[in-house]
Amino acid sequence: MSHHTVTFSPEGTPASERTVGELVAERPGRSRIFQAYQIDFCCQGGRTLKEACERKGVDLEDVLALLEAEQSIPASPAGNPADLPPHDLAAYIVEIHHGFLKRELPRLQAMSARVAHVHGGHTPSVVEVSRVFDGLFHELDSHMMKEEQVLFPAVAALSRGGAAPMPLDGPIHCMIHEHEVAGEALARLRELTDEYQPPAQACNTWRALFAGLADLEEDLHRHIHLENHVLFPAAQKLAAAN
Repeated sequence: MSHHTVTFSPEGTPASERTVGELVAERPGRSRIFQAYQIDFCCQGGRTLKEACERKGVDLEDVLALLEAEQSIPASPAGNPADLPPHDLAAYIVEIHHGFLKRELPRLQAMSARVAHVHGGHTPSVVEVSRVFDGLFHELDSHMMKEEQVLFPAVAALSRGGAAPMPLDGPIHCMIHEHEVAGEALARLRELTDEYQPPAQACNTWRALFAGLADLEEDLHRHIHLENHVLFPAAQKLAAAN
């Protein structure tokens, strides 16, 4: 998997030749369109829209038409977090996205363990869901700690005009690799859960688990996109100029 970060195309570049990552960085609402087609705008956001559509087997013209329609929708009153300076964006990610994970991961882990225990005998896939989720939980827990204690403070120091206490390329590439590992786990969970569709006989805990996993995927995609395609490139640019 690639380690691309966003590079904005020259003005006038057709949307089909722009990367998925830059299209979402420009207008976050476009992420809904890509999610509907299961086009990865975070870990694989360095692909052009044309390449991404070809890989998914979806009609490029259909996606372009939806992107054009989205252009007419007013921007969110809350604004675009991608417009924040790097130190404020890092704080936003910690508050909004890390906060979401710290609330949701323990809850989903408890539910996945219960569903696996109760229903794993007749539906082995839910046992695998629990196993994959446990790995994702531990990966993200460690990942957030490294960002909050090491990388984000260094980015904030640079953003405020100071000097970073260390070179940033190594830690950033490590975080991007860990994002890719998380992306692979999400893809496996989507596969195991039949795209988060519980079977007819599923109990309420089973249904709540699958709904929570779908919400987790959506939030984590937005989270990873902001880091890979906005925060990290901005930090690298600041470091290069320092």
